Amino acid sequence: MFKFAKYHEKAVEYGDLAITSTGPDQKRDFQQLGRRFARLADKERWLADNYQDTLTDTELDRSNGISLASEEEQVLRCLGAALIMQWSTLPTKLRREIFDNAGCMGDLLETAALRGKIARFLHRNKDEEDKAGGC
Repeated sequence: MFKFAKYHEKAVEYGDLAITSTGPDQKRDFQQLGRRFARLADKERWLADNYQDTLTDTELDRSNGISLASEEEQVLRCLGAALIMQWSTLPTKLRREIFDNAGCMGDLLETAALRGKIARFLHRNKDEEDKAGGC
């Protein structure tokens, strides 16, 4: 469930790349990526250490974990759809940050493939955003 070790490994990897990089821009980019993965590792470790404490009584009492997962999946789908519908109105910097964060959500070894899928999805759906109406 928690992937802090993988995030930490990635942070170290980018730190090493920053040390061996040839240009200042490349070094800065690798350092930023290293810091980002280090923060993700810290957050994942905190979640792993405090997972039980963050659950509400209702969540703890549910005998069927599938209902919670299903509820969360529905919420995430609705939020994702709303975000996609407004994508072209978002500032470029915010879109890049959202894209970068979404690209890091999957398995670290498949980050490039996931980023490609997300990019293709956004490109395919950019014309449909304007056609979609509100609630």
